[in-house]
Amino acid sequence: MSFDLVFFGGTGDLTWRKLMPALFQAFRHGKLPENGRILAVARDEMPDERYREWLKERFREVEEGKRPSDEEFERFASLVHYRRMDLSQPDHYSRLKDWLGERNADTVVLYLATSPHLFTQICEQLGAAGLNGPKVRVVLEKPLGHDLASAQQINRVVRSVFDETQAFRIDHYLGKPSVQNLMALRFGNALFEPLWRRESISNIQITLAESLGVGTRGPFYDSTGALRDMIQNHALQLLTMIAMEAPASNDADAIRDEKLKVLRALKPFTPETVSRDVVRGQYRAGTAGGKSVPGYLEEGKVPPGSHTETFVALRTEVQNWRWAGVPFYLRTGKRLAARDAQIVINFRPVPHPIFPGGSCPNRLIIKLQPEDGLELQLMAAKGGSSTEALSPVSLDLDFDKAFAADRVGAYERLLLDAIAGRLNLFVRSDEQEQAWKWVEPILNYWKNDSTGPRSYVAGTWGPPAASALVARDGHSWIEEC
Repeated sequence: MSFDLVFFGGTGDLTWRKLMPALFQAFRHGKLPENGRILAVARDEMPDERYREWLKERFREVEEGKRPSDEEFERFASLVHYRRMDLSQPDHYSRLKDWLGERNADTVVLYLATSPHLFTQICEQLGAAGLNGPKVRVVLEKPLGHDLASAQQINRVVRSVFDETQAFRIDHYLGKPSVQNLMALRFGNALFEPLWRRESISNIQITLAESLGVGTRGPFYDSTGALRDMIQNHALQLLTMIAMEAPASNDADAIRDEKLKVLRALKPFTPETVSRDVVRGQYRAGTAGGKSVPGYLEEGKVPPGSHTETFVALRTEVQNWRWAGVPFYLRTGKRLAARDAQIVINFRPVPHPIFPGGSCPNRLIIKLQPEDGLELQLMAAKGGSSTEALSPVSLDLDFDKAFAADRVGAYERLLLDAIAGRLNLFVRSDEQEQAWKWVEPILNYWKNDSTGPRSYVAGTWGPPAASALVARDGHSWIEEC
């Protein structure tokens, strides 16, 4: 199968930090279809060779083990081309069409690795130039919109140019091997399904924690914040995969229909419940990795007195028969105590304990990063005596070790799926808009809340109010157990 893959924003951070290295890994693994061309477009004027040299320099910053040798890079770079393009000029889209028409590839993937405010302009120009035929796919990088209205506007324009089956709204968390394994865990095994419900599960926690601060991304982050950056997309997508009913098949729309049902069943927020069930925070100076680090307001290009949240913790429920009454706790933040992404399924305690001493509840931990695997926490008697107190033990599965030869990175998987036309791991427009609808009451409440975010010390797990949020129900975050 021949393909052309075009990166709009070809000199941007996303392209050289994530997309090009992911494509190289697909090339190295022999998974990239043969007879392909990769085209980067941007405003700078440079020939192919100069762009390839520029890209080679950028590849030196790729983590060790994923850097190409000189010989590997030369073979990969032979697929890479560059064209200058002003995204506001219609004739530049006509020239792009001519370039793509030189060999009439079987598939054309147009990846919008640009600022989201350019999405509508680019899509309209692509439509006007006739670059929206049935073999064309458009990939839209998040964040898609700033709120419900802007997301709907982008989707209206996208749908006016492309069919829904041509639109690939990317959420790179869905490409992580461990996230893909959520489907296999739930619907490829008989072990957990009888327990995957309110009668057996006490609460579910989703944590997406980062130890780094905003760094040089101050201007972008200050206009976005943790709720838009992580909760509205990544965390909610994980929640839907944990809570969804079994789809009728592995078809993309069958899966996305079930995810949409979960989003529609989420308990809606009111001003009263936002004030009670949502905690927002902002890090101040502290210590990370043994070094002193500045607070958010001291980071470069962050406006003085900004109320942008760098931490969010919230409580919600899925209001259906399977999950009624089970709290779902979501949290994310910058400058937390560790880089950690995981889902914790806390099971209910035994109804009548017969062993002395206390006991910890059984727990299934689905690890997303930095480790990738499953940990099942059980109780056992160390000496085998029924008269001694039980101790927790763990069954730990490391997917990176178990499937080392077959592991594929998130962007590598999603780029290959976009080329192949597989929509299973991409977000449909109605899913995305429903997620925005759910978070919008929180955004509206914060607009009128002059108190701003709660302060927390960098290198900790966020404001104390986040612990109180969970403790109110008699639970605790996993690191506090």
